Amino acid sequence: MNIKETKNGTALTLEIEGRLETTTAPELDNVIKTKLEGVTSLTFDISRLEYISSAGLRVLLTAQKVMNRQGEMKVIGANEIVQEIFDITGFSDILTLA
Repeated sequence: MNIKETKNGTALTLEIEGRLETTTAPELDNVIKTKLEGVTSLTFDISRLEYISSAGLRVLLTAQKVMNRQGEMKVIGANEIVQEIFDITGFSDILTLA
């Protein structure tokens, strides 16, 4: 998995590429824990994400909880496979998807 960070003032975009699963989710969790201070707008660009497991969903949920307190979060670019996972798990009702 690769994570590219782009910060513009209080807006942070994280581009995720590859597979977000048990072995890679801790890396994204660490980025979230260390980079969200002062961020009021968080965007996950997952257009290059191939797969997300329950561990990856948990990291997104953690980020959503933080951003509910300090701003907004959206997830953009989900492919068919990832979108289906969001739909089946109910995450499409929890996350702001674009």
